[in-house]
Formats: sequence, structure tokens, C-alpha cells
Amino acid sequence: MPVEPTGTAPVPDPRMAQALGRDRRRVVLSYLAMALAWMIATDGAVTALVPDPQQAALWQSMKGAFFALASAGLLYLLLRPLAEHVLHTHARLQASELRLRQMFEGNPGPILVYDLDTLAILDANPAACSTFGWDRDALLAQTIDVLWPPGQDQALQTKLEEIREAPEQLCILRAQLQLRDGSLRQMELRSNAIDYDGHTARLLIAIDRTAEDLAQLRRDQALARVEEAHELARIGAWELDPSTGQGRYSNQVYRLLGRRPPEARRWHRFDELLVAADPATAAQTDQVLAGLCSGEQVQVDVLLPVLAMDGRALMVHLRAASGVDEAGRDRILGTLQDVTEREQSRRLLREREEQFRELVRVLPDGVVILSDEHVLYANAWAAGLFGYGSHTLLGEPLSALVAGSDLARLRAQMRAGQPQHSPGHSSVLAMQRADGRSFQAGLAVGDVRYGGRDCKLLIVRDLSESEQTRSALETSNRELQAMAGRLFSLQEDERRAISRDLHDDIGQAITAIKLSAYAAQDEDDAQRRGEDLAQIVSLADTTVAKLRDISTLLRPPQLDALGLEAALSWQARVLFRSSSVELQAEIESLPTRPDNSIEQACFRIAQESLTNALRHARASQVVLQLRDVDQRGLHLMIRDDGEGFDPDGPRGLGLIVMRERAQSVGGHVRIESAHGAGTLVDVHLPYQAAVTAAVESAEY
Repeated sequence: MPVEPTGTAPVPDPRMAQALGRDRRRVVLSYLAMALAWMIATDGAVTALVPDPQQAALWQSMKGAFFALASAGLLYLLLRPLAEHVLHTHARLQASELRLRQMFEGNPGPILVYDLDTLAILDANPAACSTFGWDRDALLAQTIDVLWPPGQDQALQTKLEEIREAPEQLCILRAQLQLRDGSLRQMELRSNAIDYDGHTARLLIAIDRTAEDLAQLRRDQALARVEEAHELARIGAWELDPSTGQGRYSNQVYRLLGRRPPEARRWHRFDELLVAADPATAAQTDQVLAGLCSGEQVQVDVLLPVLAMDGRALMVHLRAASGVDEAGRDRILGTLQDVTEREQSRRLLREREEQFRELVRVLPDGVVILSDEHVLYANAWAAGLFGYGSHTLLGEPLSALVAGSDLARLRAQMRAGQPQHSPGHSSVLAMQRADGRSFQAGLAVGDVRYGGRDCKLLIVRDLSESEQTRSALETSNRELQAMAGRLFSLQEDERRAISRDLHDDIGQAITAIKLSAYAAQDEDDAQRRGEDLAQIVSLADTTVAKLRDISTLLRPPQLDALGLEAALSWQARVLFRSSSVELQAEIESLPTRPDNSIEQACFRIAQESLTNALRHARASQVVLQLRDVDQRGLHLMIRDDGEGFDPDGPRGLGLIVMRERAQSVGGHVRIESAHGAGTLVDVHLPYQAAVTAAVESAEY
């Protein structure tokens, strides 16, 4: 199908029209000349040669027949070249149309032809069908507006009206087109007017710019991230023309130097921005700027103390190197970074390192750093501890510092990478001095970086004398705890006996008095006797109640009958039933019943703590908690929001007794308090008394 150039009607080939006109004129003139010559010559010859009219008529007829045959043959000969020229020209036109169709079909870009009046799609190349997701027949059955996304109809009509007003102009626009699957692609559209089989049509070429737009978007996002990174790193970029000494600077450069960025980037000199902090810096800055404009290869990396516009002292890191811009012109490309905080941190780090070195030097413990089990560093105390000079200890192997019996233990501890201070693991090792004498030392092991290498740090403390003292103290503490535990046990036994006597003897006696008083009511003078006996009964009831209360306070029956949990619940209700203080009791059931001594200690500590909270703390809320700790022990906690006290001040007997009770059974008490911050009593007790065996052995 031919695609004609722009216009309203086909335009003939000028060369073909000229050839056809020339051939037509040649045929007509040749025929006229031959006819006139024949007519004049033959008519004169017949008249001269044949006088007879009949004979002359016959010759005239023969002459006409011959002229017809001759003219036919002559016309054939004259028209044959014209026909060959027409056929040749037609073949050329067909070949040209075929080439245009091949270019149309084979073009890798989408090309459409649509009717400007009806908007019907008249033709489409395979690339258009593939790009828009239609097969050819289905696409040719559509109108051009099928490619526009919903909601863009008004914009399409407006553009079509502009095209119809000036159809001869080339139209270029960017728009989103919709594929058959509903997805959108960003396209650049170019269209021009053509005549297509008598239709006023437009040839539309679509160029997919989606990838370019996406790449541009990613580039813009990358630049934005670079700007954000520069802002976070407090770094700005700049470029300088070495021939003029003027440069352009990013907004971050202005902000770093305390200036307002200009509305549009402009060229100006670098020294307009940099204000040196002192004369020496000013001379250095001038030297650096002069080197940038020297025309030689530049490589700058300097720190400059400058002043910001608001008077702040800044330390800036100036870097620069020779380069070229997008047009290939020589430029100095560089960065300016605010490193004030970094330099301050470095200065403080150097000071701290000096302080640390001095601390290690005067530390009354040996500090040894090992690399591959050889001494890489040792402080003066370590050198004296092992009997070496200040530097002769360096390079000594680990085996020369540790007794052979404990060398394997130390190596195991070093491989573990942490001090063995947990219960059941001793950190006391036998060390060895230069003269061969051994001594007991407490040892801590850790990992450290020294001289760019991974090393081991040993902190050694001489325990030769303190070890004996500590052993004797531990023995004394065990004996004291055993005696205290026995004392508290005897006290509880005595209280149990007193409670039983008061309940069984005095209680029964008072009950007998009560019965006797009822019997005496039968005496004479009933009114008086009744008043007296009623008073006796009332006094007897009161005495019995008091005796029962005393008995319960001396030894609550719930502790023996129901266990620690019930006894604590009862005690808490009794103490707080007539008080305005809010009690929150959270008493959990224990998985196993503790020893009798454990229950006694826990109950008495809780009783003392709750009583203190009511009498002295002036609290509004008290929390009582009892819970199991992984079936290894029990945890008692009493917390109040009262006035608190100074834990470093004088301590009452109650606090001392609580600590002794807990320690006597192998537990411990932690008491925290402060003025206005309330008080916390935190108790940890085992289920089995730790001193039971010691007490039994002491009895025997």
C-alpha cells in the first residue's frame, strides 16, 4: 500500500511527465509531417499520371489503404519506445513502494497511520503491534484513542484540534500510552500529515522513553542520596577553573562555613569563603590557593583551621585534585569537610590514652599483654612482681611466669577468653618469679588489641598474704553462721514450747474459771451475782483471746500446719486489716517445702519488714512477693513507697537481725533505700539450710 508524501493529491514524477510530453509531441509532429507529405506528393502524382477519373479514384483508394497501413506501422514504431518507458517507470514505482513497505514493516520502532477525521487506525507495523500488545487485525479495528489511558480523553481531543488547525506542521509531544494489558509507558510521539489512499491521515512514530525516564529518575535519586550523604558527613563539593582562579561550590560548602547559599550557583574566588583563624593559617591558605592556580598537576590534602561567619572555630579538611569537566576543560575538583568534632575526638582520645598509660603505669596490679604467649608489654608493677627489671620482662614466654602445674589451666582460661570468676571456678593460680619462687595470684584474662595485633591481657594480683587471711575469715564466718543458726533454732524451739504451755495450761484454767462462774449464778441475790459473774466471764474471754494472740505471735500455727505461704498470707492480713496502707500480696506456691529453719528465717524477715513499713515508713502502698527461683531457692521481696532512710546512716537492730537470719541459713539480704524513694528488702534463700551439716557436727 503506497504511502504518499505530504499533500492533498498525488504529485507526478517531473522527469516522467517531461519524457511522456516529449514523446507525445514527437509522435504527433511526425504523423502530421508524414500525412501532409504523403497527401501532397501522392495527389500530384495521381493527377499527373492517371488522367482517367475512374482510374484516378481507384488509385486514390489504394493510396488511402496504403496510407492507413503505413501510418499504423509508423505509429507502432513511434509508440513502442513510449510504452517501454512507461513500463520501466511503473516497475521503478513498484520497487520503490516495496522498499518503503519493507522499511515501514521492518522499522524497529512503533509506527502507526491513523485517519485524522475518524481517528481509525489505518496501518501499523509489527513493532507497533508488539509494543502495544495487539495483533495486527485487532489493532486495525481500533481507533487511536485506545492507546490513551483513561482520563486523558480531553487532553487528546485538545491536541487533535491543534493538529487539525495546522496539519502541515510536524507534531512532537511526550505522553503516557496504555498497552493492551493496562500498563503505561512513557512515549515520545512524532507525527506528520500524509495522504493514505485518499484519506487525510497522520503518520505517527512512537519512541519508548520509559527506560530513559527511569534512568533519569534513578540518577536524580542517586544525586539526592549523594547530597544527603554529603550533608550527614558534613562535606561539600567544589570545582575551580585554574586559569581564572574562580570556582563554583555546592550549597553544603556555604552551609559548612556558616553562609547562606546563593539562589543560583555562581563563579567566585575561594578566598571569599575561607576566613583563616590565625595569621599562620592565612599564609598556608594563600599558599594552597596559589598552588591550585599554578597550572600544574594538583594534589591537595590539608587541614585548615578557619572561622565561620558566626564566629565559630572550625577545622576543615580540604582535598583537591586535577581533573576535567564534562566539556573536557581543565578543572580542579575538590571537597571541603567539617572535621571539627572528629579532631576534637582525636585530641580527647590522645588525652585519654595518655591518662590510661599513666593509670596502667601506677596501677598496684601487674598488667601484662601477651602475643603468641610472649610478653609484649608489662607495666612497672608487673616487672617488680615477677622479679624482673623494667624492660627485661619483655619477650619472656608465658611458661616462665606461671608454675608448671597451673600452666594448662591458664591456657584453657585464655582460650575461653573471659575471667573465671563464676562460683566453682577459681581464678587463683600459682605464678613464678624470676628467681624460681612461686606465689599465689588472682588472675583476670581478656582480649585486647595492641600494636595492631590481637593479644591477651593478664591482670595479676599478688594474693600470698591475703589468701591466708581470707581463708581464716571464711572459717570464722562459717563458725559464726553456725552458732547464729543454732541460736535462732533454740529461740524458735523455746517459743514453740511457751506457745504450747500458754495454750494448753493457762487457756484451760481460764476456761474452768468460766464454767465455775456459770455455776455460781445459782447463789442468792441473783442480780448482783449475775453482774459479777458476767464480768468474770467477760474477763475470762478477753484473757483467753489475748493468750491466743500471744501464742500466735510467738509461733504462728499456720507456719507448721500449712507452710510458709499460708503463714505469710495470714501475717500480712493481720498486720494490715486495720491499716489504711494498701497491701499487694503476690505469694506463689513453692514447688517444694523449705527446711524448717528456712521457713523460720523467711517468716521473721517478712514480719520485721512489714512491721517497719507500717510503723516507720509512712507508706501508702506495700508490695509483698514470694516466688520460686528456678527450683534452686526462694525469693522474698518487700517494697514500700514511704519516706525511706539513709542506708549509710546508723542501722537499727532489726536490719542487723534480718541479715543474720538470712546468712545463718546460707542466704543473703539486700536492702536499698533513699530519702523520699521508699525501701526495698530483697531476700534470697535456699530450700536447704547451708549450715545444717556444720551445726550437726558442732553438736557432736
